[in-house]
Amino acid sequence: MAQSKELQPTVRIGKQGLTDSVIEELRSQFNQRDLVKIKVNRGLFERQEMQNLWDYLSKSTHSTLVYARGNVGVLWKG
Repeated sequence: MAQSKELQPTVRIGKQGLTDSVIEELRSQFNQRDLVKIKVNRGLFERQEMQNLWDYLSKSTHSTLVYARGNVGVLWKG
């Protein structure tokens, strides 16, 4: 399911970058669903920084990164 193209991104990290409101939105969405797909604007982070971003998001929301490819990641809270 996490790799499915049918699962649409429900959180987007835009030009403002990673803000507290993004973390709050993720927490809010985890109250309603188990999987949240996140899309990051291209060029916002270096390729090496993306793994740090996914690690930070998963720790901040007490979830697990189940899929990451390029600028798209899926977190699971089970």
